[in-house]
Amino acid sequence: MNGSKILLVEDEPSIAEIVELYLKRAGFQVHALKDGRSAMQALEHELPDLLVLDLMLPGIDGLSITRWLRDRSEVPIIMLTARREESDRIAGLELGADDYVVKPFSPQELVSRVRAVLRRTRAPVNETDTAVHYPGLDINPVTRQVQAQGVEVSLTAKEFDMLWLLVQHPRQVFSRVQLLDQIWGISDYIDPGTVTVHVSRLREKIEPDPSNPQHIQTVWGIGYKFEP
Repeated sequence: MNGSKILLVEDEPSIAEIVELYLKRAGFQVHALKDGRSAMQALEHELPDLLVLDLMLPGIDGLSITRWLRDRSEVPIIMLTARREESDRIAGLELGADDYVVKPFSPQELVSRVRAVLRRTRAPVNETDTAVHYPGLDINPVTRQVQAQGVEVSLTAKEFDMLWLLVQHPRQVFSRVQLLDQIWGISDYIDPGTVTVHVSRLREKIEPDPSNPQHIQTVWGIGYKFEP
């Protein structure tokens, strides 16, 4: 994990400087940019191990970059935002960001989140895991391919990890905090609403009728379960 390449895109010099300093002290290689267009050019040239991306950028904003990048790559994204409105944070997560940090924030907290996201996205695959097949749903944990109703669907790393965790424990109910611990590796820094957003996105991709899900079901007042 040390030595991982981090692309930092932040237009506020004071924030960029302190974040770059703390990430480098933690052993990461950091390339810092100040605007969205430069970020897209850099991403076209070489993909980092993780992207730390400000939401509000001159020229091309963070949401547009996230949407553009998700059509090309599953590079993990941590979004920085000064906006506290839930709708803004949900928009980033729905586009495929793995986590978000609201300004002002502790640089040490950001470093912890970077480590947690990298730890999850680099988790080794258990080669003994075999593909599973349910009505209208096929999942291969080795290739991380998923087919819903016979059509291959594209899941982000977090979406697949959540689906596979639930599938491995059919009918077991997981609370949102338990899912945060299992999928993100930490629960203290992340809003449990993140789980709700990811569940909604998963349903949109794998359920014939997301409003009446067959597989990923809500257990009201507790959490979620996978129904075979």
